[in-house]
Amino acid sequence: MIIMTLGTVSFQFNRAIIWLSILLERGMISEPVFLQYGNSDTSPVAGHPLVTLEQTVTSAQLTKLVDASSLVISHAGQGSTKMLAERGAHFVLIPRLKRYGEHVDDHQLWFAQSVASYRIQSILSLQELEKVVLQPPPHFQGKLFNGPKLTEYLLTQYPPEKQTYQWIS
Repeated sequence: MIIMTLGTVSFQFNRAIIWLSILLERGMISEPVFLQYGNSDTSPVAGHPLVTLEQTVTSAQLTKLVDASSLVISHAGQGSTKMLAERGAHFVLIPRLKRYGEHVDDHQLWFAQSVASYRIQSILSLQELEKVVLQPPPHFQGKLFNGPKLTEYLLTQYPPEKQTYQWIS
């Protein structure tokens, strides 16, 4: 089974669904696909016999799906990427891009570029997705985010006793 998870932010990620529909139409995907679509338009794949649609899933559900998958195609969210890496999944990231109205900025692209050094592949075109579907990446082996969590790091840099707030009126 192929899993496509697009996150739950309020922005659409229709580009990823259109790419999925093209690969299905071309017969490049012949196994079941589970699509967690968030706020995207699913009409290009709705009713396709291989596709199961869910707007949102729990973390526990997503973990079970990932463990049963042959490939995970994920938005480049940090939480999703961390979970996929921890599960040792076969996965690839598709960053949401500002120019398509998929997010407020290109932070997912920047994040995907930063984790490339861990051999985590990201894709920006339909042609790249075709290659991944035909030859999924190996199981992720390694560890991401060895450093402290962001909150912990910020607290060391800005301990509460040193924080000052200035209200602008």
